[in-house]
Amino acid sequence: MPVNDRTASERIVVLGKIAGVFGIAGWVKVLSYTDPPDNLLRYRQWSLVRDTEDEPKDWRPTKAIQSRMTSKGLQVQLEGVLDRTQAEKLAGMLIGVPRELLPKPAAREYYWDDLVGLEAYTPDGARLGRIADIRATTAHALLSIVAEHDGKRVEHLVPLVTERLLKVDLEGQRATVDWDPSWS
Repeated sequence: MPVNDRTASERIVVLGKIAGVFGIAGWVKVLSYTDPPDNLLRYRQWSLVRDTEDEPKDWRPTKAIQSRMTSKGLQVQLEGVLDRTQAEKLAGMLIGVPRELLPKPAAREYYWDDLVGLEAYTPDGARLGRIADIRATTAHALLSIVAEHDGKRVEHLVPLVTERLLKVDLEGQRATVDWDPSWS
């Protein structure tokens, strides 16, 4: 995910991903990044975009017209998607909502979108690199911190947990991360 250079009110924040299709009537399986997962349904207007960095971020507006939470996850039918063939074309797309619709995060909570692009440093001030992306995993999210060292691209995958993300200064575009570069 590239650094977002638009103002907060213009940004679309990724809150999920279309994980696949369900059935023949155009329903999709949704991997929600919200907690709980069905909180994604609070937002009536969604935007979809392909999950690639080499394409421009041309968000396409859509609406969830039907949904259900099952033991296998969130299933949604999107406006204008009437059959499995149409739904298959959406697989892998990111789901976003306008930033202005999101509630203000609590103290020491951050939207992933706010962290991407920050410069990451160790507690003793050594630069680790720039937070290039955040990856969802089954255990916890990972900060992908990327830097160039001796002409080589180095990536640190740091667990996005309170014990590792020590301090965030959004105005200063800086994060302090408890991570030793030799661990990567």
